[in-house]
Amino acid sequence: MSINTSAAGAGTASNSSVTILLGRILLAVIFLLSGFGKLTAISGTAAYFGGLGLPAPTATAVIVGLIELLGGLAILVGFQTRVAAWVLAIFTVATGLVAHTGWADQMQMIQFLKNLAITGGFLLLASSGAGAYSIDAKRG
Repeated sequence: MSINTSAAGAGTASNSSVTILLGRILLAVIFLLSGFGKLTAISGTAAYFGGLGLPAPTATAVIVGLIELLGGLAILVGFQTRVAAWVLAIFTVATGLVAHTGWADQMQMIQFLKNLAITGGFLLLASSGAGAYSIDAKRG
């Protein structure tokens, strides 16, 4: 099966655009839920961040929650997708390096590897663009 990635990136409807849409939905879900959870439980999130030694834990919780929620929404609807994908790729690697480096614990190693896999998805999305079923395609 041949996939025309240039057409998908340019906003032409194709099988690859459906696949890209599905990928965007699956990538967005974790960030939408996580961002919403952080923003609706700021004190708990701030306590967790404080335990990690992050500076200004309440402000950090709000910023992280907004990055996740707004970034997830941008990916979901395909708005400024390449930029949002790069931001979330960098954010996801940084998150892994801050919160999941206790690699002697197998669960932390799995969490870190999960972050790397998600980052790979974002890099592919940054490269391919949002596809035809997106705000980006309607604007371009």
